[in-house]
Amino acid sequence: METRTGREQGSAPGPGPPPRRRPLWLVDFYRSAVGKKIAMAASGMVLLLYVLAHMVGNLKTYQGAAELDHYGEALRNLFVPYLPRTVALWLMRLGLAAAFAIHIHAAYALTIINRRARVGYQSPRDYVVANFASRTMRWTGVIVGLFLVFHLMDLTWGNANPDFVRGAPYENLVASFTRWPVALVYVVANLALGLHIFHGAWSMFQSMGWNHPRFNAWRRWFAVAFAAVITVGNVSFPVAVLVGIVD
Repeated sequence: METRTGREQGSAPGPGPPPRRRPLWLVDFYRSAVGKKIAMAASGMVLLLYVLAHMVGNLKTYQGAAELDHYGEALRNLFVPYLPRTVALWLMRLGLAAAFAIHIHAAYALTIINRRARVGYQSPRDYVVANFASRTMRWTGVIVGLFLVFHLMDLTWGNANPDFVRGAPYENLVASFTRWPVALVYVVANLALGLHIFHGAWSMFQSMGWNHPRFNAWRRWFAVAFAAVITVGNVSFPVAVLVGIVD
């Protein structure tokens, strides 16, 4: 008797490709719009705390060269002898870089999601209702990002400061801000930073689910106060050098 092959007999097909592994829950959560909002808010909080600490530390400029230089050296010696010199500082820098990258990626991804959601539904009134800070959030973010690169080149790496001396933050600051175009860049960039911080600090509470109509007034006052403190503090440094208060 003639035998029939498995295919002719209608045998079941062989096993298919193995199922794809489910990504880590944190990655899966970040892929959602809610996850991106929380990631942007959490990374924004880290950056806000850094900006505040950075500004407060730089206030030692008004105490003279010795105090600011000592502060810079203390940062390089943070957690010595438990960690080698500058290791803690570099760990902080890497953490800030990660927070900055997450913040930018989440903001970009949410912008794309919002654009797709608004297609066919946006009216001219939508643009009018949004306040100035929220409407300029993208552009102030770009300005701050470009300024950050210049700031590092100017006062950290020294590429943009011809009189840069490594380990002498006070002298570098004065040398940089005596050039009025550089001082103007710092003033304009910090005004943009203040506007960005105002809207970011306001929306941060909503993204984290910490909002309630009873506390919205406090949220606004916090955002205004925080942005004002950072802006006034940072703008004061180039202005103080230009007018001769710091020399």
